[in-house]
Amino acid sequence: MCTAIVSFDPSSPVPVLLVGVRDEFLVRAWEPPGRHWPDRPGLVGGRDRRAGGTWLAVDPAAPRAATVLNGRGRDAPETARSSRGELPLRMAADGKLDGLDPARFDPFHLLCAEPDAVRLWSWDGVALVERALGPGLHMVVNNGLEGRDRREDGHADDGDQHMAERLAYFRPRLAAAARPEPRDGTAAQAWGQWLAFAEGAGLPRTDPRALLPLVDLAGTGVWGTTSVSLVALRADGVRYDFSPAPGDPDAWTQVI
Repeated sequence: MCTAIVSFDPSSPVPVLLVGVRDEFLVRAWEPPGRHWPDRPGLVGGRDRRAGGTWLAVDPAAPRAATVLNGRGRDAPETARSSRGELPLRMAADGKLDGLDPARFDPFHLLCAEPDAVRLWSWDGVALVERALGPGLHMVVNNGLEGRDRREDGHADDGDQHMAERLAYFRPRLAAAARPEPRDGTAAQAWGQWLAFAEGAGLPRTDPRALLPLVDLAGTGVWGTTSVSLVALRADGVRYDFSPAPGDPDAWTQVI
């Protein structure tokens, strides 16, 4: 149940704020943000060691950021499947999906942010839908923008319920918080009230509303948030903060 939160205010000196929460099995190996891709030397992001891609990529020169979440729908054929971790790299580097064959990928939500535009592509295994996100606060979870992509049979499972509770808890609180304009200083100085949300807002990680979940799936493994990224886009640059220890206020480092 990854989550992406984006605030878009074209009138602000920092038009785009992006929170990227990555949820995964804790045993899945990854590397912290860096310039890991020789064929795309301008990109910065964490690297998934199994498939080689990323969950969030930043091009500081553009400036542009892209992040991917798992979606709901029909999976790609096993024999033709590509890793969704390729998508943020492609989008951060090019800002477009020209020539993409979405049928090679399992369902996804792909968010691309630039200082003057925020776009979301959603693929359910049948149709690829592009949305331009206007000014305001937007939350994307595995069942879509604001949780709008419901199951076809109309029956919510535990994941749907948890996503609904997460949205209901965090959305009004984020909307009421002072919007930061991150530039210099520590993560706390740069991100203000938003940092508390990125650290889980005090909710236990086992709470159904948790932004940073941690769940022991008996027999399968421990699954939950493995990292949190905070990205601020300005016309003249990027600020990128990263925490590999969700909920730990001392874990934040400034990547860019």
